[in-house]
Amino acid sequence: MRKEDTVKLISAEGYEFIIDKKAAMVSQTIRNMLTSPGSFAETEHGEVTFPEISTVILEKICQYFYWSLQYASGKETEFHIEPELTLELMMAANYLHT
Repeated sequence: MRKEDTVKLISAEGYEFIIDKKAAMVSQTIRNMLTSPGSFAETEHGEVTFPEISTVILEKICQYFYWSLQYASGKETEFHIEPELTLELMMAANYLHT
């Protein structure tokens, strides 16, 4: 996969998730960060740092992005969320507009 087809999402702990750009675009916030006019670091480098989102939550968000693409294409499967992650995940989803 080419670098320009991927996005690097970095958690509060510094863990890096490299995902398809198409999957990342599920988030309106990430889409805006990557497509805004001007010379923003996120646009130039294709990476976004989330200092308030933990690694565990960001990993689940990345899983959701891929699940959302599959669901949109007609593949209906269940997306399991562990109860202990619910509150943090809801706050992150609200921030990311997903």
